[in-house]
Amino acid sequence: MPYVDGFVLAVPKEKLEAYKELARRAGDVWKDHGAIAYVECIGDDVPYGELTSFPRAVQAKDDEVVVFAWIVYESREQRDAINAKVMADPRLKSDPAAMPFDGKRMIFGGFKSFVEL
Repeated sequence: MPYVDGFVLAVPKEKLEAYKELARRAGDVWKDHGAIAYVECIGDDVPYGELTSFPRAVQAKDDEVVVFAWIVYESREQRDAINAKVMADPRLKSDPAAMPFDGKRMIFGGFKSFVEL
């Protein structure tokens, strides 16, 4: 079963095109280093819940959209090796202040698959 990294973050609407460009570049880098799949999605039906929700999880503001993304690997071991290569890849080096989103509000984690249909 594959291993998956998942991400949720808030992107200011005014910076969405810059984020899309970054996502395309990042996807190329992950795939070049061996990821099976790289997917980025813009929230379309993500209501603000009373207790929990995607917008609440990332403290999304009215002028932001929620992005949900995931990367698929063959295994946890492969993910760790690929991520080490990605973090060293010069194509993703940039000034953290120039990022089109607030990385402090991004949530992420690695997940073991248990059902795949």
